[in-house]
Amino acid sequence: MDFVSIRIITSDVARLVEFYERATGTQAIWATEDFAELKTAGATLAIAGTRTVTLFAPGSARPADNHSVITEFLVDDVDRLHQNLTGFVTDFVNEPTTMRWGNRSLLLRDPDGNLVNFFTPVTPEAIEKFAR
Repeated sequence: MDFVSIRIITSDVARLVEFYERATGTQAIWATEDFAELKTAGATLAIAGTRTVTLFAPGSARPADNHSVITEFLVDDVDRLHQNLTGFVTDFVNEPTTMRWGNRSLLLRDPDGNLVNFFTPVTPEAIEKFAR
């Protein structure tokens, strides 16, 4: 089995796609006005509008209602990313912080309030763990 993607349901696909394109530097691939994907080497972030929920199970997902998932991105320089996002991101949960497990982490909320963690391994153990 392969983990392929995570999908965020939103009431404003264009706004969320714009946010993730800018935050990740990855250009989205649009399938329809209700669905776009940002593909990375490890997985895909899918962003879908509320109208797509009815294709699976009506009422099964609600936009801007996540309180348990953190989407994470491995980046080359989390401090530089923080500088680039300052003034664009309106809800930083923390400044870049070196965590005890060896990653330097920047936690923020996307426009729908979903938690997003950008991190850079900084200790030898963490660097080895995430070697590309």
